This record gives sequence, C-alpha cells and structure tokens, in this order.
Amino acid sequence: MDKTKNKTTGNAGEDLAAEFLNRQKYKILGRNISYPFGEIDILADDRGTIVIVEVKTVKGGGWGSAVDLVRNKKQQKLRLLALEIEREYPNKNIRIDVIGVDNGKINYIKNAVEG
Repeated sequence: MDKTKNKTTGNAGEDLAAEFLNRQKYKILGRNISYPFGEIDILADDRGTIVIVEVKTVKGGGWGSAVDLVRNKKQQKLRLLALEIEREYPNKNIRIDVIGVDNGKINYIKNAVEG
C-alpha cells in the first residue's frame, strides 16, 4: 500500500469536505488537529454546535463506501476526542459527523457517532 498516494487521496477528500461544509455555512475552526490519542480531520461550528468531522475518502472500488470505513475502533477514538473538545468548549453542544468521499461524491452523515 502506497502511503504517499493514500495521504494525497485523503488530503484531497478533506479539501472537498471542507468546501462542502463552507457551502453549508459551517465555520471551520481547524483541520488535522492532533491529540495523543487521535486526530480530528475537521473541527467546525454549525450555528453554535461544535462538530467533529471524520473524513474518509476512497477512489476506485473494492473497499465499500467511504463511510463504512469508520468502524468501531475509530468510533471509540472519536468519542474520546469529543470528551476533549467538551473540555475545550464548555457549555457547547458537541456532535460527531462523518463525511465519506467516494470518487469525489460527498456522503454526509450528521450524528454519525453517538456519545
């Protein structure tokens, strides 16, 4: 597996996701925010709700849909990240969404991961 190619594909997917969120009037607060236990692809504000956005990108076929790649282990990491964001943004609602980018097509799922 070519990690450079995967990173390039992932970055392109994150760019498409950020553009999509901007069109939906979200305010992008940060991208690729690292914590010791994981990374937030996109952190955004949706009319006062802080949104952790996990972005998965696939090109070609054979892997299933991009959103299906957010499996249990990743969901657990996202929940840990949400706890950290709750500390950083007290008194704000926190939501975890997933954007799948399948061959350039956006599949957006709000509240994809429940706390």
